[in-house]
Amino acid sequence: MNDFIKKMMGQINKLWGQWSMIQRAILVGIVVIVIGGIAALLSVSSTPSLAPVIDAPIRDEAALDRIVLRINQEGVKTIVSPTGLVQVADETTARRMRAILIREDLIPTNIDPWAIFDRERWTITDFERNVNFRRAQTQMITEHIKAIDDVDDANVTIVLPERELFVKDQNPTTVSVIITPRPGSDITTNRKKVEGIQKILKFAIEGLRDDNIVITDQSGVILNNFTDMAAIDRLTIIDKEQKQIQQLEAKYRADILRGLQATFSADRVRDLNIKIDMDMSKKAVDTEEFFPFTLRPRTPGLAYDDSEILKSVPRAVSTSTTKWEGTGYNPEGPGGVEGQTPPAFKDMSNLYGRMTQETNVQNEEINRKVTQEERSPQIDRVTVSVNIDGTWKWKYNEKKEPVIQADGTIEREYVPVPPDDLRKSDALVRGAIGYNAARGDSVTVQNIPFDRTKEFGEEDAAYFREKQMQTTVVVILSGLTLLLICFIIFRVVAREMERRRRLAEEERARREQALRESAMMEAEQEGMEVSISMEERSRMELMESVVNLTKEHPEDCAQLIRTWLLEE
Repeated sequence: MNDFIKKMMGQINKLWGQWSMIQRAILVGIVVIVIGGIAALLSVSSTPSLAPVIDAPIRDEAALDRIVLRINQEGVKTIVSPTGLVQVADETTARRMRAILIREDLIPTNIDPWAIFDRERWTITDFERNVNFRRAQTQMITEHIKAIDDVDDANVTIVLPERELFVKDQNPTTVSVIITPRPGSDITTNRKKVEGIQKILKFAIEGLRDDNIVITDQSGVILNNFTDMAAIDRLTIIDKEQKQIQQLEAKYRADILRGLQATFSADRVRDLNIKIDMDMSKKAVDTEEFFPFTLRPRTPGLAYDDSEILKSVPRAVSTSTTKWEGTGYNPEGPGGVEGQTPPAFKDMSNLYGRMTQETNVQNEEINRKVTQEERSPQIDRVTVSVNIDGTWKWKYNEKKEPVIQADGTIEREYVPVPPDDLRKSDALVRGAIGYNAARGDSVTVQNIPFDRTKEFGEEDAAYFREKQMQTTVVVILSGLTLLLICFIIFRVVAREMERRRRLAEEERARREQALRESAMMEAEQEGMEVSISMEERSRMELMESVVNLTKEHPEDCAQLIRTWLLEE
């Protein structure tokens, strides 16, 4: 063996030495590819086979996270494919995880419960098929019940017994349902809704009977025990009847108030009480009426009644006449033999008599009508009471001002509703309710003053506030007027004093200027040299210019002076 190996190695080394580099590289590549393929094959064959927990891929990320988290809590490793398929190590684990997800309602709603039958295996047994059918049926019925608006959650348990050979030995199919009502729902007291769930179960499960169905709430109270619900049903019917009466009363009340408040205002018509007595029972009434024949109806538009009416018409006539005259003869039979004539007729034998009898029988036919009807609930009696308030008016004195009483309130006078208006209101209410004296309807319209103490107090307070505001405004305006007059007087006095002061200064300046000019003229006449300051010289020049301007343009100077006066 060693020689063979050495010989083979020698041949390989000889060939390796004879090959070129390209041939060597191709050989190495082939060897590497073969080794990699063998390693991949071994890796794939050693990987365990995975079983899907749910055959359909899960697209909802939140539902997928809940399913994976719940499976991980059981210590089972899961693999999620890129398409969203949840897989575990083997089919046994997948079946156990699937049961947990169904029990805890973690299967997404878009997953078909019958999808478990889409998988076909050669090894599946009839027992597994029955189990799968029961699980799918249970889940489908649960989804149907949870689809009801009044049910927040539902748990359904179906027991399907084994098929027996004889019917008498067959155990019945039973179902128990636990529902969690949605907040605000009346499904626990509403018999029709519970019967709806019971019908869903009967149609979904073959051979199921009412006695084998138990529906409870989350507290364990049986809901489909309809024997105990008879009292609840009666209370429900009474409640509905009372609501119907209340709705009718509210409608009548709104109609009457709308009409009265439009006439007397809403503030004067507040109190309206209405009570309706109704017979809510259903009655079957058979009525038979007899009335005369109408041969010719009344002509429309005619002032008098020209109709022809017959009370009856002959239907059959029977006449009978009996006459008897002379002596009656009663044969006695053979000689020596007593006859067979009755004693009553024997006493009348050989008597003279006369009898006449006439009988007339006539059958008359009249109109007849038979009516069969079912009477629904109807009104037995309507009672209405209305209170209409009058009007209040202020009393005024000679100055057209409200009269103030000793307690500081305004004196008012009450004006009641005229009796004619009350009668018209009574007729209005009667028409609104369809008044019928035969059934005992009652309508009462009264005029009772409302207590308006609080309203009058607020009205008086508002009036006095307004009067106080007016007085305050008058005082403020008077003060402002006085202040304005004082300011005007002060302004006039100040301007007058300023004018007088200016005139005095001008007069003093004029005198000083006249004295100065007079002194200068005297000095010039005496030949004295007079020295004048620059200010005096400019003043003299200015005055001379003003005098010249005044002489040349007197209107402009007058306008300038008026402007100065207005500015001052």
